[in-house]
Amino acid sequence: MSAPRLMPYGDRAVLVDLDGTDEVLAWADALRADPPEGLGEVVPGGSTVLVVAAEGASTATLRAALEARRPGRAAATAEPDGGLVEIPVRYDGPDLADVAELTGLSPDEVVAAHTGQTWRVAFGGFAPGFGYLLGEDHRLRVPRRGRSRTAVPAGAVALADDYTGVYPRESPGGWQLIGHTDLTMWDLRRDPPAVLTPGARVRFVEER
Repeated sequence: MSAPRLMPYGDRAVLVDLDGTDEVLAWADALRADPPEGLGEVVPGGSTVLVVAAEGASTATLRAALEARRPGRAAATAEPDGGLVEIPVRYDGPDLADVAELTGLSPDEVVAAHTGQTWRVAFGGFAPGFGYLLGEDHRLRVPRRGRSRTAVPAGAVALADDYTGVYPRESPGGWQLIGHTDLTMWDLRRDPPAVLTPGARVRFVEER
């Protein structure tokens, strides 16, 4: 891992610019496991970690603590957090056959690969409750669709690039749809509202 690039972000945060999602996960895990003085919130992204200072804390002190951190050590010592979430899925998505063709797997092998690994929620985005999940089996890496759909139903389970995700509500989308879950991914009556929070480990379970 290379040294992080630290940039001021407003008057209460520091943006840690990294080389990829693996580094983001390592830094986010390390900051949660061993928070520096003045840490308020950790917000991971695709290649950045936004580190927000606690109310009244010195941003300069927080930045100095971040500059003293060693990325390699962060990756080696941090433990994943967030618990294990199981999501039941019916693998009947309209793009399952296309994903099989793109990956060189059969549809059953696509399902076995999707359910046979533990995924990590790297970061959230796109819509409230949508998590970008990274897996262990790179055979499922597929491109986005050439043309986005105008309406993807809530609960659609999808693949795109290195990620899998679950659409929390009906919305346009260009990911490859391989299945569907009835689990409500975003509910303001829950605490937290999102089923998938950054750092959580996820297993998809086939529902017949």
